[in-house]
Amino acid sequence: MSKLDILLFQVYPYVALAVFLLGSWARYDLDAYTWRTGSSLLLSGRGMRLGSNWFHLGVIAILCGHFVGLLTPHWAYERFLGAGTKQLLAMAIGGSFGVMCLAGMTILLWRRLFDARIRTTGSRRDLLVLLLLYAQLLLGLASIIVSSDHMDGMQMMKLGEWAQRIVTFRGDAAAHIADAHWIYKTHVLLGLTLLLVFPFTRLVHVWSIPLGYLSRPYQRVRRRQLASRNVR
Repeated sequence: MSKLDILLFQVYPYVALAVFLLGSWARYDLDAYTWRTGSSLLLSGRGMRLGSNWFHLGVIAILCGHFVGLLTPHWAYERFLGAGTKQLLAMAIGGSFGVMCLAGMTILLWRRLFDARIRTTGSRRDLLVLLLLYAQLLLGLASIIVSSDHMDGMQMMKLGEWAQRIVTFRGDAAAHIADAHWIYKTHVLLGLTLLLVFPFTRLVHVWSIPLGYLSRPYQRVRRRQLASRNVR
């Protein structure tokens, strides 16, 4: 294990997580009016619904899969799910939602690059976020191909041990990822970089999960013609 591994996979994660949490809190507290999605639907609806739905459904499933897969201790499921089976499930489910997310993101990126109105009103940060997410998704799909060369699940166990040691503030986490394939390492580093830039982009809207929609009463909407007749 080199000093660079220690810097990138032992120190950098805490820098990224600190900026992610403190930066998000500071932006909400000091600049709440910029806390929004910045949707371009009003500018152009072409491909927006399909691209946005595919992207969000795919990315939510991928994030949940990463969270559960990396942070669940092996002892919690080893009696009924082996490491190799877990890896196979992760490859199948993650690959399916990854392709869905890639298709949706391709549509959104195409809109951002080639729709004149969206390109004019958009910002460089919006484009940068899309490109970073696109690269991260391609790396994730590429890691499935790399994983197919070793189906014993041991590499996944090492990555999970690295993540668990990071979130529980245990030392020697970098040792569990030092000998990993460069695609895994790049995937992890880009993920940490996304956390680092998170508070400075529109990604902050991830915090605003609209759980209230699940319990609020139905909204009554009247057509304008019917409303005018009732007034008369």
